[in-house]
Amino acid sequence: MKKDRIIQVLAAGVMVVALTLGGVLAVGLNTSAGINRLVYTEVAEKGDPPEVAMGIAMGAFRGIFVNYLWMRANDLKEEGKYWEAIELSKAITRLQPRFPRVWVFHAWNMAYNISVKTSTPEERWTWVQAGIRLLRDEAIPANPTDLILHRELAWLYLHKVQAYADDANGVYKRKVAEEFTVVMGEPPQADPAMADRETAVKRYVDWLRAIADAPASIEEVHAADPMARDLIARVGQVLGEESYMSILQRWEVLSAVRRSGRREYFEKMFGTKHAQLMSLVTDARYAGAWDAFVRHMRKRVLEDDYHYDLERMIRVTEKYGPMDWRHAASHAVYWSSRGVELSLPRFTEENKNNFDFVNTDRMTIQAVQELARTGEVYFNFLEQSVTRNSTYIAIPNPHFIETYGRILEELTSRSWADTDKRAWSFYSAGYENFLADQIRYYFRRGQRAEAEDLYRKLRTYPGQNMNDPDRDFNLSRPIEEFVVAQLFDRQTSPDVARSEIVGSLQQSFVSGLLVGNNEVFRREREYAKQQHRYYFEEQYRINQVTPEIGRMELIPRDFNVLEGQVFAALVSLVGFDEAQVMYGRAPDDLRVHAYDVISDRYRDEVAAQESRGGKAFDLMFPEPPGLAAHRAKMARLVEEDRRRDLRNQLK
Repeated sequence: MKKDRIIQVLAAGVMVVALTLGGVLAVGLNTSAGINRLVYTEVAEKGDPPEVAMGIAMGAFRGIFVNYLWMRANDLKEEGKYWEAIELSKAITRLQPRFPRVWVFHAWNMAYNISVKTSTPEERWTWVQAGIRLLRDEAIPANPTDLILHRELAWLYLHKVQAYADDANGVYKRKVAEEFTVVMGEPPQADPAMADRETAVKRYVDWLRAIADAPASIEEVHAADPMARDLIARVGQVLGEESYMSILQRWEVLSAVRRSGRREYFEKMFGTKHAQLMSLVTDARYAGAWDAFVRHMRKRVLEDDYHYDLERMIRVTEKYGPMDWRHAASHAVYWSSRGVELSLPRFTEENKNNFDFVNTDRMTIQAVQELARTGEVYFNFLEQSVTRNSTYIAIPNPHFIETYGRILEELTSRSWADTDKRAWSFYSAGYENFLADQIRYYFRRGQRAEAEDLYRKLRTYPGQNMNDPDRDFNLSRPIEEFVVAQLFDRQTSPDVARSEIVGSLQQSFVSGLLVGNNEVFRREREYAKQQHRYYFEEQYRINQVTPEIGRMELIPRDFNVLEGQVFAALVSLVGFDEAQVMYGRAPDDLRVHAYDVISDRYRDEVAAQESRGGKAFDLMFPEPPGLAAHRAKMARLVEEDRRRDLRNQLK
């Protein structure tokens, strides 16, 4: 009996200690669960669907109720009742926020099902953007290491926005470019030095670093410049309680107007607030204060509203290359690579054979492929702000060819489906097709040495697929025959058409105009025109959503506009001396497109040289005949686009 009593006392003591420790630990655990959103919703809020209150009231039976809601939401989707399915999805995400599949269901429903039921491209974009924001701003913060959510967000950027399946994809690309010009500003200005990959990466890292190191609070902005407090007060008097995003929108518009050769034209369109704000933007006393304030706003919007980690953006840029964040594929790279990195601690022998890691890694490599094919963006933010339909040109960026080779081994090592024991693998097939496209692009640009180097890589690639009986014959051809064969098979592909047309134009300007070879200029220009005509005859289809922008209209349908824009872009990329030579030898129909670009970039520099005895700007870059008519034509197109946009909004 005495022994039993001792056991009882010891057991009671252990119980008291356990309960005490449990109580102490519970406080910390509950606090941590609340901070990290690991708890279920216990209180219905205003605006919640009625099912939320019902689920909370059911207590321990909540899981069964959620299962019922999930099945009902899926049935509604199958019946085409997307709005009702959205309401049930909202209820499920409120009741069980750590249920990734329902977030994916909800986002997909908005971005894919509901968007195509709307009437205008702007309405479509509203729903696509709603799907992106749901995953980025709600689902991932509630499930920060979930791989599926990251993959789905990357997929929306890469497939819904960047691909061509949706008739309104041209609008989506412009919207993303506009949005991230506002959030982050114009990317680094391209110049000849950025032909070197490491230099380009450093420029982009420095651009991001300036935002990452920005003042984190408004108090730090005040401390950064003695005029900041007065500036911010005056901005508040002009704009009231506008959000940082709204102020950044105005800042970018005014900055673009200041740089524009048509500044007087655009200033006539200003409202009262824009006019008052412009006086603050152009006041030299506030230059330092504006710099600190704008960088602060960008940092807060990116981190607080968009949930991007600036230090991670810098690391991603260093690893993958000089990514232009106006391009949807850059965001796909960020979110897919982030998901894999945060999920790697759970990558084990037991789960490596499922497709989650493989498919998310493939999302990353497909996004890198897209950046190689279309990663250099030419986009007129000011035109987009005024007309809502700016020209958007995306051409190949060779820096990402090297990126693809650098990351291939890492991604292959995580893929059970791409081992060296298999005769065929997805990664190898993708890389071989990618190399073939880049060989053709370099060859078309006249960079034969680079094309030959990639051709050698394709022939000697150790991971090559060996199941193609024609492989040895195809790769034994001279490079000229190989390129022709590639083009014959894929001439109507949007990416192939773009690289052929743009590559030929670049070749005509560099190997023709720049070196004074009129035969090359004429031949390559004519080839580009033929390819442009063939592509639009075969692929162009007017759609009901955006009749002014075809679904496959990845380049302007007016060849003269395209040619002029490629010429203007190239003149802005080469050095000053090369720009002068190319401009001097170009026909007037190309000069009218480039004159304002050159004026914006070089007039101040030439004026400074003139003050020291140099030539005047108008002697180095004479104004071409027909410039006034060209400007009037472009202004008329701008006005027509603006009116069409207004009509679309009023439909």
